[in-house]
Amino acid sequence: MNRVILMGRLTRDPEVRYSQGERSMAIARYTLAVDRRGRRSQDSTEQTADFIPCVAFDRAGEFAERYFRQGMRVLVSGRIQTGSYTNRDGQKVYTTEVIVDDQEFADSKGAAADMGGYRPAAPAERPAPSSAIGDGFMNIPDGVEDEGLPFN
Repeated sequence: MNRVILMGRLTRDPEVRYSQGERSMAIARYTLAVDRRGRRSQDSTEQTADFIPCVAFDRAGEFAERYFRQGMRVLVSGRIQTGSYTNRDGQKVYTTEVIVDDQEFADSKGAAADMGGYRPAAPAERPAPSSAIGDGFMNIPDGVEDEGLPFN
């Protein structure tokens, strides 16, 4: 059985594209910062979260585009999918991502609004990110390829 359930914060607004063809379909990509369980060390250089790429298709992708914003805490369930490709330099690159089956808000509407995260918007409308979202998060580890992460 291949099933995963994650709760974490969005590292940035979802990136949404639409497929080509007879029936256009939304494909939303976003990364969740998921805290690791266990005792936190006094050494702040140790990574305490994992950054997990997620992909939502069709209606789930449209939902993510419309309602999900950087810093929001969301609950996602789906399956892990691995793959590989050869990059321009001829090196084989391995990928792992969660294909989303179900996603929902993990905070109440009021709690999310208080932190500046919940703002339903039309797909073309993007609110300016709040600088307060990154407070209290750890440094991004080397090798994370997402630019513009809200963490300091």
